[in-house]
Amino acid sequence: MKRGKRYSATLEKIDKTKLYPLEEAIELIKQNAFAKFDETVEFAARLNVDPKKADQQVRGTVVLPHGTGKSVKVLVLTRGEKEKEAKEAGADFVGSDEFINKIKEGWTDFDVAIATPDIMSEVGKLGKILGPRGLMPNPKAGTVTFDVAKAVKDAKAGKIEFRVDKAGNIHAPIGKVSFPTQHIAENARALLGELLRLKPAAAKGQYIKSVTLSSTMGPGIRVDHAAEIAALKM
Repeated sequence: MKRGKRYSATLEKIDKTKLYPLEEAIELIKQNAFAKFDETVEFAARLNVDPKKADQQVRGTVVLPHGTGKSVKVLVLTRGEKEKEAKEAGADFVGSDEFINKIKEGWTDFDVAIATPDIMSEVGKLGKILGPRGLMPNPKAGTVTFDVAKAVKDAKAGKIEFRVDKAGNIHAPIGKVSFPTQHIAENARALLGELLRLKPAAAKGQYIKSVTLSSTMGPGIRVDHAAEIAALKM
């Protein structure tokens, strides 16, 4: 694969055989970010699980202590008194039939969809539109709930959802290059801690095989995840 000059120059500064302490990896990312926009810092973990087996699925959510740096548009699908609750919590769009019809027509100008259980029989029909975009409300993600105020506040605060892919990998954003190093590190540790908590009972051997950080346009930097895991368990 042909790489750009800036990417190649950045790659030369990284020892691909080294496992970097978390803060050092983040500093490298920040020092070598070359895009003209505020790049996202991406967290990738390779897990020793078989995603084809139901008892080895890894899926969850975590509220990052310092958010993702992204402004999140929240849609709440509900009726009655819950509409007021959603609006007061800061939801960008609140309603039922109007927005369900708009989605059927192809509208998806939002980042998170939350629905109350009483309306899911109608929202469920939107699965073919919302599912492929990762926008379908889901009880496991906390986006099908009567506690819409908490769900909206969590989404606005930087709640992210993650799920193991077919190759056994987890990918998630953990902030922006412009964030202080410590904020990115604390976000990374929050996600790593949640991954450890969700370890399937059926997973054998070394559960987390590797952790890599990168910026949107930059190369991956391998993190000394064993040291981080040991520190989290202390």
